Amino acid sequence: MVSTKMLRLLAAAATVLVLAACQPDQIGYGSNKHLQPLSAEMRGKINDLNMSLDSPILVRIFKEENTLEVWKQKRTGRFALLKTYKICAWSGKLGPKFKEGDRQAPEGFYEIYPAQMNPNSDYYLSFNLGFPNAYDRAHGRTGSHLMVHGACSSRGCYAMEDAQIAEIYSLARDAFRGGQRAFQVQALPFRMTPENLAKHHDDPNMDFWLMLKEGYDHFEIAHQPPKIDYCGQRYVFNAVSENDSLRFNARAACPDYTVPPHLATAVATKQKQDAAKTLEIVARLEDEARRKAEWEKRQKMLAEVLGAKKGSEGAAIAEAGAVDDGGPAPAGALVAAGGATQQADVPAPKPGSTMALRPERESGVGALFGGIFGDEDKPERDATTPDTQADAQDAGTETAKAGVPVPPAEVSSAGSGATGVPAAKPAAAAPQDKDDSVLPSWLRIGG
Repeated sequence: MVSTKMLRLLAAAATVLVLAACQPDQIGYGSNKHLQPLSAEMRGKINDLNMSLDSPILVRIFKEENTLEVWKQKRTGRFALLKTYKICAWSGKLGPKFKEGDRQAPEGFYEIYPAQMNPNSDYYLSFNLGFPNAYDRAHGRTGSHLMVHGACSSRGCYAMEDAQIAEIYSLARDAFRGGQRAFQVQALPFRMTPENLAKHHDDPNMDFWLMLKEGYDHFEIAHQPPKIDYCGQRYVFNAVSENDSLRFNARAACPDYTVPPHLATAVATKQKQDAAKTLEIVARLEDEARRKAEWEKRQKMLAEVLGAKKGSEGAAIAEAGAVDDGGPAPAGALVAAGGATQQADVPAPKPGSTMALRPERESGVGALFGGIFGDEDKPERDATTPDTQADAQDAGTETAKAGVPVPPAEVSSAGSGATGVPAAKPAAAAPQDKDDSVLPSWLRIGG
């Protein structure tokens, strides 16, 4: 029976394996997979690009694009892109690794020496990135066994397909055989373009990324791996100390140093142009975000207004149903005439008709719609133009006073902007002994 102490030891060992990220297999050699020659296709491509099989290499990794690039030195001395691989998996998110066990794939500049190549990995083949480097250590960052490996599985590493890592491993092996002391890996969050910098401009890692961009720009301009040093807790690129007795130290202040003038000028120019372009894109993105927020606010206001309107209409319909028991609308409408109320055969407007909505147009709801969309279609009434409804009511009052019955209303055909209330036909038996000058025009006989 397994003792409690043994169970605890096994649990502790399992925890260590999880936290050790991509721990390579150190037991046995097993096969010659690390000795696989490059394919005929790859050898032909190397030749076509004016490269030798054992010339130096450089690796660039872009997290967001899931891309690993292998660059190789041409016979001219400059590096050119040899092949781009799709990264199978990487763990964590954009940003640097901070501590052991956070399962974050590192970002930065790393040098890979032959001793970091592992032909016996549990993940087919692998090489150790060398995290933490001097910069990482100066910032108290911890971690171990951070690899680029096969098996398409990652716990803080960059994982490739087995066939991919086999080819990358062979390219590195042949470069070491050709005399390359170490090859550089540039592990970056994304391609350092103005578009990507603008996209992530408010990320808390931006200062760190702009420092990495300086090294990225050195390589983009020269197509040569930049010389990496550390001082003042930061990276410096292609720096030459002005005092040979003073060395670069990641934890100490930077000594006075220079960068080759032609390179320094070219990098400064590129950075200035990229910064201007980035600010331009950020301004555009912020403007688009502001417009989107305003549009969403208006949509919300509209939804609230329509919801309130629908609720009030529903309540009115329910109230009418309770009073009238769902019967038809009355045949006539009550018209005020000279303070008296008379029954007129005015058809009741149906809900939703122009007549029904007209009072609402003047209500608070109509005013709110006007506030959102404006009310350009509604002409302003001239102070000298009589209000049609008011005139009609006044006319009705005068007619009632004169003893003239209020006629049924008819729809005006004169296009005078009447409210749509049917206008009445002229009364057939209007008294002739009355002075009809006081009557409205539609009641006057003989015109």
